[in-house]
Amino acid sequence: MNTTVSNEKLIPVILSGGAGTRLWPVSRRAHPKPFMELLDGETLAEKTLLRARSVAGEAPVITVTSRDYYFYTRDLYAGLKITGSNEQFLLEPMGRNTAPAIALAAMSVRDNVGEDASLLVMPADHLIADLSSFQASVKEALSLSEQGFLVTFGIYPTHPETGFGYIRQGEALSDNGGYRVAEFVEKPDEATAIEYLKSGEYHWNSGMFCFQASSFLDSLKRFAPDVFEAATRVWEATDRSGSPIELPAELFSQCPSISIDYAVMEQADNTAVVSSDFGWSDIGSWKAISELYESDAAGNSIRGKAVMVGSTDCFVQGGDRVVAAVGVKNLLIVDTGDAVLVADRNQAQDVKEVVTQLTDLKHDAVD
Repeated sequence: MNTTVSNEKLIPVILSGGAGTRLWPVSRRAHPKPFMELLDGETLAEKTLLRARSVAGEAPVITVTSRDYYFYTRDLYAGLKITGSNEQFLLEPMGRNTAPAIALAAMSVRDNVGEDASLLVMPADHLIADLSSFQASVKEALSLSEQGFLVTFGIYPTHPETGFGYIRQGEALSDNGGYRVAEFVEKPDEATAIEYLKSGEYHWNSGMFCFQASSFLDSLKRFAPDVFEAATRVWEATDRSGSPIELPAELFSQCPSISIDYAVMEQADNTAVVSSDFGWSDIGSWKAISELYESDAAGNSIRGKAVMVGSTDCFVQGGDRVVAAVGVKNLLIVDTGDAVLVADRNQAQDVKEVVTQLTDLKHDAVD
């Protein structure tokens, strides 16, 4: 199957604004999850740009990020030395969730490329292992978007995950894994997740999308007119003559803070899902990070300096100091020099509560 996607009317949009609180103490406000360096030396942000470039050809890639992260992101991109690369930036003065961010990116695409151009929306902090399979899924999503569908990428589940929302597929729209969306469902309990896995009809909601600028903006205007009108006011008041494009703070602060899922996708009747199996991970916890590393005979994965004595199924990430673990099992241990995390691997999602408490205490360890 030919998986080449390159199309001047396919514009990747990278959303780079998440705090990644479940990955504290490495991910912090000043150095969030997209800038975490993985074992191969690349950050998630760099990997996302390379993935975008693999389907964008010479088309621009738009990154929506904050003013605080612009220079770091720009320098990371420049370090990749991609020939003919065309990167554009929309800078948010504060976070207002995904619906306003995507709306403004869609307005940029509409005005600069055309209302029939399709956006490929990707978070900057996801990992995808199989590039050719990703390209095939994007090709199918682009075809559906050009038919007027609002497309999401559904990940075929490998286990009964309770940390993700799910999508139930409806009637088939093609022979290449495209389906109408029958239902979006919230994060299930374990028993429900097991039933979803058995049914074969449910997919994890990846938070990646593909749709034409006009289709998305029409749906936004219909289902979330307050978001559409606020974003329109921002766009009309924005100075677009330079680079990067900075969005005006006062008007942007008036945008409702709402996700694209709640604002549009869960209400629209022209939604589609592409069933995908490209080795996707949202790297949403230290447990997910630990699964990227090979383990020894005792099930321990180590990055840095560590001594393991009678310990099993642990993940250790350290720095200059030696971490010693004696007689423990199933732990996540992360040492950054100024903070140490020790957590049960099965409670990795609860690390965000540490950040909540530290924020309440105004502790330096969140910055």
